[in-house]
Amino acid sequence: MPHISERELELPNAIIDQLMAIAAERKDIISLGIGEPDFVTPKPILEHAKKVIYQSSRYTNPSGKHELKELLLRKLKKENNIKTNSENIIVTTGSQQGIFAVMLATLDPTEQVILSNPGYLGYIPIIDLVEAVPVYAKLYEEENFQINPDVIKEQIEKGKTKVILLNTPNNPTGTVITRKILEEIADIAVENDIYIFSDEAYESLVYDTKHFSAASLNGMNNNVISFYTFSKTYAMCGFRLGYCVIPDKLIKHVTKTTHYMTLCPNNLSQNLAMKALTINKSYINSMVNEYDKRRKFIVKRLNEIGLRTLMPQGAFYAFSNIKEVTRKTSLDFSKELLNKCKVAVVPGTEFGKYGEGYIRLSYAAKLDLIKKALERIEKYLNK
Repeated sequence: MPHISERELELPNAIIDQLMAIAAERKDIISLGIGEPDFVTPKPILEHAKKVIYQSSRYTNPSGKHELKELLLRKLKKENNIKTNSENIIVTTGSQQGIFAVMLATLDPTEQVILSNPGYLGYIPIIDLVEAVPVYAKLYEEENFQINPDVIKEQIEKGKTKVILLNTPNNPTGTVITRKILEEIADIAVENDIYIFSDEAYESLVYDTKHFSAASLNGMNNNVISFYTFSKTYAMCGFRLGYCVIPDKLIKHVTKTTHYMTLCPNNLSQNLAMKALTINKSYINSMVNEYDKRRKFIVKRLNEIGLRTLMPQGAFYAFSNIKEVTRKTSLDFSKELLNKCKVAVVPGTEFGKYGEGYIRLSYAAKLDLIKKALERIEKYLNK
C-alpha cells in the first residue's frame, strides 16, 4: 500500500470533475457546466504563434519577460486604474498558481482567510494545502449575492485573520462588487492590518455595470494583491498564463516562491500574451456581446421554467435557485438532470455549503445548445 500524505487525503474531491468527465465522454449530453470560453483564441494571437515559436524554447526571467511586464503596466494603469511598477508584477502559470504562491508566501498554519460562500471551488484546496483556515462570509440571494462588509467584520479574529479574499466578478454568482462595498472592505483591511487578495479573472466580462479593482482605491497599494488571467478575456485557457500585482513588502518573497514552483512562466505563452495585449478590442467586445445575448436569454428562460435566477452582472454563469421545483439536494438534482435530461450543470454545493439549493449553469456555450438544454430541462420539470 503506497504512503499518501494526510495533506492530500484531506483535499476535497470535486464532484464537478466527475460530472464533466461523463459529459466529455458522452456525445448525447449538453454541457452547461464547464467554466471555459467556447470561443477560439482570437486569430491574430494564434497566427503570431507561428512567428514566435522558434524564439520560445528557452527559460525566461522567473517573474516574467520584461517586455510583457511593460505592456501589463500600461494595461493596469489604463483599464484597472492601478499605478504600480513592472518590478511589482509577477507573471504566473495561470492566476491559480499566483494565488497558491501568494498564500504560500503569506500564510502560516492555522491563520485565517475570510472568503465568500458560495465561492470559487479552487480556493479551499489551496487554503487546505497551506494549512490555513477558511472562514466564510455567507452570500444571500436577497442581497443580490453582494458580500456584506458587516459579515466580514464579524468574522475577523485578531491575530488570526490575515486575508480577505475577494472574487469580482464572482464565480458562481456573476455578482460584481460595487465600489462602495470595496471601499468599506478596504477600510476594514487597513484597520485590522489584513491583506486583500483580489481575484479579477473575469474583469472584462462585465454587463450593465463597471468593474472596480480593489488596488485602485486610495492608499490600498500596500494591502492589496491582485490576480489576473489571460484565460477568460482572450479565450486562452490552454496557454495557462496569468499575472499578479504584489506590494513592495511582499514582492521578493512571492518571486522566490513562484521560482521554486515553476522556475519561470511558459515562454511561448508570454509571447502570445504580448500579442493579446495589442490586438484590436473588437475581438474581446464581440465575445462579450455574444455572452450578453446568451446571458439575457438563459436568465429569462430559467425564470420562465421555475428556476429563479438573478441577472448576473459579470462572468458567464447563471446561479439558479432550485428550491421551488424540487426537494432534492443540489447534487442529486444535478445528477438527475444529467441522467434524465442529458444536461450537465454544477451543483451549488461545489461552491460551499451555502450553495445548497442552487445549481450553476454556464452560458459559455453556443446559444442553440443553451436553448436545447433548457427545453430538455423544462420538459423534465413539467413531468
